[in-house]
Formats: sequence, C-alpha cells, structure tokens
Amino acid sequence: MAEADQGERTERATPRRLEEARRRGEVPRSRDLGAALVTLTGGIGLYLTGGTLGGRLLQLVAGSMSFSRDEALDPAQMLPALGRAALQGLLGAAPILGLLLAAAVLAPLLIGGWNFSAEPLSPDWSRLDPMAGVRRMFSLRGLLEIGKGLARVAVVALVACVVLKSQFRALAGLGAEPLRAAIGHALSLAGIALIALGGALGAIAAVDVPLALWQYYRGLRMSRDEIREESKDVEGNPEIRSRIRRAQQELSRRRMMQDVPRADVIVTNPTHYAVALRYEESRMRAPIVVAKGTDLVALRIREIAAEHRVPVIEAPPLARALHASCELGDEIPARLYAAVAQVLTYVYQLRAARGRSVRPPAPPRIDTPPDAPPSR
Repeated sequence: MAEADQGERTERATPRRLEEARRRGEVPRSRDLGAALVTLTGGIGLYLTGGTLGGRLLQLVAGSMSFSRDEALDPAQMLPALGRAALQGLLGAAPILGLLLAAAVLAPLLIGGWNFSAEPLSPDWSRLDPMAGVRRMFSLRGLLEIGKGLARVAVVALVACVVLKSQFRALAGLGAEPLRAAIGHALSLAGIALIALGGALGAIAAVDVPLALWQYYRGLRMSRDEIREESKDVEGNPEIRSRIRRAQQELSRRRMMQDVPRADVIVTNPTHYAVALRYEESRMRAPIVVAKGTDLVALRIREIAAEHRVPVIEAPPLARALHASCELGDEIPARLYAAVAQVLTYVYQLRAARGRSVRPPAPPRIDTPPDAPPSR
C-alpha cells in the first residue's frame, strides 16, 4: 500500500517540471478568455467608430461604382481599380483590425505568458489512434469541454434573443433612415450586440480560467518517486555528493597540513585545539591562521610541527579564541593582537637564543580577552 501511495501523483510540479512543460509548448490557455476579449474589443470598436467606419465604406462603394465607359470597356484598368478599392477598404478598417489583433495576441498572455516552442509542430501519430480519441472524448477533460461548448451555445442563443428583442424597433427603423446614417447606426447596433455577447463570454471565461489553471497544474503533478529522481538528476546522487565532500575535505586538510611547516608558532589547548600562526612583517598587517583543528587533526598538526621544529606553545584560552574567531587564511581579530604579540615575542626570543645553552623563559601568562569562548 505504501508503494502504491508513493506512485500516485499527489505532489505539486517542481520548477524544473514546469520549465520542461513550457519547453514542450504546454502552457495554460483559455479559449473562452480569448473569445471574450476579442468579442468585447470588436464590439467596443464598432460602437465607438461605427459612424466613421460606415461613412468610409459608403464612400468606398460609391467611388468603386463610379467609372467611365472607357474604363469599363478596358480590362487592363479593372484589376488596378480593384486593388485600389481593396487597399482603401483595409485602411478604413485598420483601426478595428488593429484592436482585434492586439486583443487576440494579449488574451493568451494573460494567464500563460509568452512562449514559443517548435515541438508541438512535430507530428504526433498517437493522435491518429481512434481508441485514444474515444478515451479523450469521454475523459473528464472531454466532458468538461463538451459542457463548455453547450454553455457557449446557450449563452449565444440567449444573448441573441435578448438583443433582438431590445433592439427590434431600432433594427426595423434602419430602412427609414438616410443611407449614410443607417450604415453607421447598423454598425453601432452590431457593436452593442457584440458587447453583450462578449460580456456573457467573459462570465464563462471567469469560470474557465481557474478551471484551465487547475487542469494544467493537475496534469503536471508528480509522485514522490519522480521528485526524488529529479532531485538526484539535478543535485546528483547523495552517496556521490557525500564522497565528493569527503574528498574535498581531505584535499583541504592535506593542503592545510602542507602549510604547518611554514608556520611561526602552534598555539594549543594543549590536546583539544591547535592553531598554526604565520606572520611576515613586510607583507602582512597581522598574523594569519594557516592551519587549525581539534582532537585528531590537532594531534596531527602538533606532530608535523614537532617534525619541522615549529615552536608549540600551550595557551588554552588563546587557542580556543583563535579557533572560534578565525577561518583559514584570516587575520587574527584586533582583540587578540596583544595575546598573540606575547606569543610571537617569545618565539622570536627562542630563535635568537638558538644554539645557546640558556633558553628564554616562557611567558608566565597569556593575557586573553575575557570574551574568548569558554573551555570544552
């Protein structure tokens, strides 16, 4: 039962899954939203510019029907005349066509954003399978599409009845109006009808858009096994990552141990901590930490220091403070300057006394600030 639950697609799609879907051209879309926006735009455009557009169309028809006898008998002049009439018609309708084009382009961007993929253009022979088509038809998505189609038909029929009933007198009176005014009035009435139809389609789109988003994200859900496999693909196998981290740590430790022989002094706890310091007055503002570690690493630092005769000084509070305050390559903090200066002074005295029988006394007490970390 547990394995069956893990195979169910109950988890939300990961960002990578969503990006792959967009790459395949799969984005949420609502045809009802596009139809509503285009219809509303066309209706508003016709309602606002119906009179102007009607006048232009009337002038176009009148101009196209006016020609001389010679032009009518000359076939060579008819084709250019038709081209000029078509161009004038396009220019007259350009505002409405531009609005419709903008609405058609903007509608898909409202919920799915801009996306281009050539993958949907490749042939998908599985769509030719009649049994698969029947299954799609009677699936939940197919039934929803049938329901939306019936709702569109019902809405269009209802809006048509309401508009025809409310505008019957205006439509019947068009024949009594002057031709120019009648054309503009008819276009305005068509705009009103389209606005009403667009509003009804907008109500359908208000339901269709959340439904389209729900269907889209539901179709991209993932199982827990798929999420784990994706995580392995993106981040790598956990065992391999662990081996890489161990290898990196080992490489860093070896590099750190190579710097211990060049240190000036090793400050110890004496057993739990060891910090190697190096200071070159001409190149450094303050001493830097070239190696540090605890327990076994600290023991190895002390062993390497003994092999290369690097001075080792026991100063537990200072060792703990340096270990807690500094990373490899860091300068020591200003609050530890005085304590480290005492240590380095003793180291320099040891170097100066090398080869002599008298060894300088070790500093009786290293003054470490009281805010240093407490002992283990």
